[in-house]
This record gives sequence, structure tokens and C-alpha cells, in this order.
Amino acid sequence: MSLKRKAVDLAADASKKPKANGAITSFFGQPKTTLSTSSTNPTDPASSPAAPETKPSPFDKSAWLAKLNDEQRDLLKLEIDTLHDSWLAALKDEVTSPEFLTLKRFLKKEVETGKKVFPPQEDIYGWSRHTPLSSVKAVIIGQDPYHNINQAHGLCFSVRAPTPAPPSLKNIYIAIKKDYPSFTPPPKNGGLLTPWADRGVLLLNTCLTVRAHEANSHANKGWEKFTQKVIDTVAAKRTKGVVFLAWGSPAQKRCAKINGSKHLVLKSVHPSPLSASRGWFECGHFKKANEWLETRYGKDGIIDWDLDVKPEHAGT
Repeated sequence: MSLKRKAVDLAADASKKPKANGAITSFFGQPKTTLSTSSTNPTDPASSPAAPETKPSPFDKSAWLAKLNDEQRDLLKLEIDTLHDSWLAALKDEVTSPEFLTLKRFLKKEVETGKKVFPPQEDIYGWSRHTPLSSVKAVIIGQDPYHNINQAHGLCFSVRAPTPAPPSLKNIYIAIKKDYPSFTPPPKNGGLLTPWADRGVLLLNTCLTVRAHEANSHANKGWEKFTQKVIDTVAAKRTKGVVFLAWGSPAQKRCAKINGSKHLVLKSVHPSPLSASRGWFECGHFKKANEWLETRYGKDGIIDWDLDVKPEHAGT
């Protein structure tokens, strides 16, 4: 029995949103959280399932591009080519801010001086293409990308095959299994989470890049402001309601200003082996998220957490 049917005790499968893909081009030249499981006003009547979403203003990408100067075009080539248009429309002012351009100059220098950066440049905005703004139903907030080879690919907690699931992700699987005994992880001890992203789960790291083998090496360089804007944009635009899964104090701080009358914030310790024993396995977040989403979107709004997806359908 699928987890959707398990979640709502119905026989009909909920429809899945198709994946949105964007063009991938080069940018840098040669490609070189004590447990407090809580929610905030989960059934506020002011935000009913029928509440309309905030409609995005038309985005004329060509007109926006025409306003950029030569340096901006050079520094923002990756965003122009690989950030999904739904996100670029919402973040166009952020990416042209002085702080973001300073970040891009730093990243460009990293590569020009021979530093290896993860994830691969074409994957940095993978979260945006798998989960366009209009499809977001839940947000999982990570911290730093994995910093070893063949791990990070633009989605927090996720790794591509054949890399085995890291310890924190294995603990996530255990928690899901408690909520949904029929849960199946990826084949061969894998850790690919693109099925979640394609179903409306925004898998967002606080920092989007890291220097190889140097954890937190790109912290406090500008990514935090940008990804906070992504979170704030979801909270502002997805007015029908989104579940924010905030694991660990850093993620919880990111959600501090979220309107509890519109959205649900679920808090827990981080699933890392260093903290998971303090209540992670009993958090129940995956079932709680679906129960709340069903009140807002109906049975089609719940998330199928199952990950036993054949490779050809698992995405990249």
C-alpha cells in the first residue's frame, strides 16, 4: 500500500506534479538542531483550503536581462541559465543586490584560484527546477552541502547513487518508517531525494555551495541572506499554506518570522546522530505534515514520502 493511501486511508492515489527542468549552462568557465516538536496554529480558519494563492506578476525575462550591465550578466550567468524562471521572477531584485553580487565575485575567485566547489555548478539551483515556486507544499531546511565527492547535488540531505545514504538521512528514514510502516527507502541503501522534490518538497540548504572537504567554508559569504529570501518568498506567495520542517536550532531560526496563521512550522532536534537520540525518532513530522496538508489541499495535497523509485523515474 502506498504512503498516500496509508496517510488518508483512501484507495485513490494522489496525482504527482511533473518535474520542471531548466537549461544547464556553464558559469565559471571550464567546469572544474532538546526536542520541541511543535506546530503553529495549524487550523486557523482565516486560511481556508479555498483561499486563493498569490498570483505572480508577469515576468518579462528579456526586458530584465536588457537592464543588466556587462558585469552583472557575467556574474549572474548561472542564475540566468539554471534558476527556474518562477524563482528568478521572485528573486530578480535579490540577485542584483550588492550583497549577492559580492557573493558571486567570491565564488568566481574560488574557482579561478583552483578551489573545487560542491555541488557541481549546474546543480547549485537544482532545488528550483525540481520544485518550482507554484508547486511548493513543504520546505525542509538543511545547513551546509555535503563536501565530499559525489554527494551534494543541490537538494539538502540528498545524495546521488551510488553514494549510500549518509547517517542523518538514515535517521530520517527511521522516523518516516515510524509514521508509515510501509515506507521504502531508495534502492541499494541510496539517498536520492528527487522524488520528494518533484512532489512539492523544497529541499533547501542555508548555504548553497561549499569548498571541497571543508565544511562551512562558504558560510557567511552571502548565501544565508539569499536563502532566507527564498524561505520568505514561499511564506509570502504560497498563501494557501506550506509546512516548514525545521530540524535543529539553525533551521528554526530561519522560520522565526513565519506567519503561523497561514503556515505550519514543525520543530525538532536535527536528525544527526549527534542529536537524534534526544527525540528525533518520535517527532512524527511526516504524518503531521500530511494531516495538515490534507486540511488545506484535500487528499491530493498530501506527500508520498516513499522513495522506492526506479532510476529512470527518479530524476537527476
